[in-house]
Amino acid sequence: MDTATVSDVLPVIESYVLKLDDPLVVEEHGQRDPFRVLVSCIISLRTREETTRDAAKRLFDKASTPEKMVGLSDKTIAGAIYPAGFSNTKAGQIRALSTLIIERFNGQVPSDMEDLLSLPGVGRKTANLVQSVAFDIPAICVDTHVHRIMNRLGYVDTKTPEQTEMALRTHLPHRFWKPVNRILVLFGRSVCTPLSPRCSSCPVGEWCERKNVVRSR
Repeated sequence: MDTATVSDVLPVIESYVLKLDDPLVVEEHGQRDPFRVLVSCIISLRTREETTRDAAKRLFDKASTPEKMVGLSDKTIAGAIYPAGFSNTKAGQIRALSTLIIERFNGQVPSDMEDLLSLPGVGRKTANLVQSVAFDIPAICVDTHVHRIMNRLGYVDTKTPEQTEMALRTHLPHRFWKPVNRILVLFGRSVCTPLSPRCSSCPVGEWCERKNVVRSR
C-alpha cells in the first residue's frame, strides 16, 4: 500500500468492527433518549463498558427522567451506579444536571453545545456524543481511542483529544463525523489498544506503520 485517504481507511476499519458483537452502552441502554444518553455518558467516564451497562440499567430502573431523578438522593444514585468509577461524584453531577434541566430547559435535555457544556460533569466528549446519538446532529466525539488512532495513522498530529476534535472538524469528511467515534472505539478496544496493540491482525496496519493517511476528501 502507498498513501491512502481517510475515506479509504475508515471503511476498512468499519467493515472489520461490524463483525464484533460489542454495542455501545449509550445506544443499548440510552435508546437515543437524550436524558438516558446523557446520564449513560456521565456514568461511563473512566468506567469499563460492562460496568457502565449494568449501572445504567440499575439507575434507569429507578429513575429514567429528570423529574424522577431529582426525587432520588445522591446516596441512592451512587448506590445504583456503583462500582462505576467516582460513583459519589457522578451521583451528585447526575442529580444536579437533572435539576438544571428542569429549571433551565423545561425538563428537556438541550441540543445546543454551549447549553450542554453548562451542565455539571459535561465536557466536549459527552456533549458531542449527546448531539450525535440523541439529536442526530453532525458532531465529532473524540475520546482517547479516536485521539490515539488518528494520531497513529498520521491523519492528525495533536496532543489532546480537544485538539484532535478541532483538527478533524477541519479535515474529516462530513460523512464520517457521526460514525467515527463508534468505528474507532470498537477498533481501539479490539485491535488498536493503548498498550500492546495487535498490529499483526490490523487491517490497516501498513498505512499506520508509514503514517501516510493523507488529509483528503
